[in-house]
Amino acid sequence: MTERLFLDQSELASTTATVIAADAQGVVLDRTNFYARSGGQPGDFGNLSWDGGTIAVIDTIKGEGETILHLTAPDQALPPVGATVTTEVDWARRSRLMRMHSALHLLCVVLPGAGVTGGSIGADKSRLDFDLPESPPKDVVEAGLNALVAADHPISATWVDEAILDSNPDMVRTLSVKPPRGSGRIRLVRIGADAAAPVDLQPCGGTHVARTGQIGRLVVGKIENKGKQNRRITLSLAD
Repeated sequence: MTERLFLDQSELASTTATVIAADAQGVVLDRTNFYARSGGQPGDFGNLSWDGGTIAVIDTIKGEGETILHLTAPDQALPPVGATVTTEVDWARRSRLMRMHSALHLLCVVLPGAGVTGGSIGADKSRLDFDLPESPPKDVVEAGLNALVAADHPISATWVDEAILDSNPDMVRTLSVKPPRGSGRIRLVRIGADAAAPVDLQPCGGTHVARTGQIGRLVVGKIENKGKQNRRITLSLAD
């Protein structure tokens, strides 16, 4: 398996790892700080460097079992199995994705009780679709988001027994996609310092900034009608 360092060290831009497989399908490491595409968050880009070479990673996805595949451009020399590599994430892109992902959690706070029917995270624009009969006022949504950003709430991740979801089903905001079950534990992302009364708490396997203040000012682009009970809200970072 590949140890997923990004789950507990979201801000780890570079580390070292050992190559356990490398072929046309991709490079598998014993551990990685590269996020593997899932849950609407894109996979990381970056570079792998070793004694004798460097290779560009053009995407990161889940592989067989518990492995992660670092996809490389064709016709590049691959690192040998057993080699120690330095893994360097494209941090400018990753940091924007982290800010965006955290911003979408804040969007759930601004629209309490509204189920999420879909979403996508991008470095420039991101969106969530909500099960809502009417579109919320754009200026109210934007003001609410930026108030939460300005409050500079801490963001943290904890692991709990997955049975907690059975007793707290409202914790899952997504209607069509449910958190993976079967491993015995679930990763929860909490916004807010008070564990007893968090600003937001929901299952999530993605990467986030450490505080809402790091997101920066947010701009609501469009609020679109995508069906009788479906409203799409698009966000972007002001900088």
